[in-house]
Amino acid sequence: MWSGPRNISTAMMRAWENRGDTAVIDEPFYAHYLQATGVNHPGREEVLKSQSTDAAEVAAMLIGPIPNGKPIWYQKHMTQHMLTHMPLDWLEQVTNCFLIRDPESVVASFTIQRPDAVAWELGFEQQARLFDHVCDKLGHAPPVIDADDVLKNPRSVLSALCARLGIPFTDRMLHWPPGPRDSDGVWAPHWYAAVERSTGFGPYRPRRITLTDFQRKLVDECRRYYEKLAGHNVAVS
Repeated sequence: MWSGPRNISTAMMRAWENRGDTAVIDEPFYAHYLQATGVNHPGREEVLKSQSTDAAEVAAMLIGPIPNGKPIWYQKHMTQHMLTHMPLDWLEQVTNCFLIRDPESVVASFTIQRPDAVAWELGFEQQARLFDHVCDKLGHAPPVIDADDVLKNPRSVLSALCARLGIPFTDRMLHWPPGPRDSDGVWAPHWYAAVERSTGFGPYRPRRITLTDFQRKLVDECRRYYEKLAGHNVAVS
């Protein structure tokens, strides 16, 4: 599952892990991203120690045996972690799905902590690049779901996604016990407080978003990439 930041990606990981037949992995390319870019994120040194920083080694692991003998492996990936030098040939051996969110919501949230953010940090362009790569290999579009649609009707959207994947839907995807998971990345204490309190997808709350000129410029830079993928949304196709 390929998502950008400030989405419902961790809640989605919870939903899949709660199925019982699914192993999960949390942002396996994060350490490589931190090492290659030099960005200073909370818990940077802990992340670097917790994962391999060799992108090829990580990719080989992701197409290897599924942990704990499970039949399904849910891999939570951040699109901004996929830098242009990194291998993509391994994507042909997994089923790729894309989780999108309107850039106005992403920008409004992301710039609270990163008021001087640049567009590449939001992952929209990288998500579109990965989407095009997968489309070229498949000959058709892979599944796309929108975070707002999931929050409005998680049962309907997750059922549609499972149908596209040939996987039976289960109500266990809609609710989960609160608290941390052993499968969470070591960065969880810095980012996952809300998810750790959750027992399911939060309700959809439409809100009026007021953006500064700087934020609007970021949205404008990302909009076309979002709309490219939104045209393949399984909830409306």
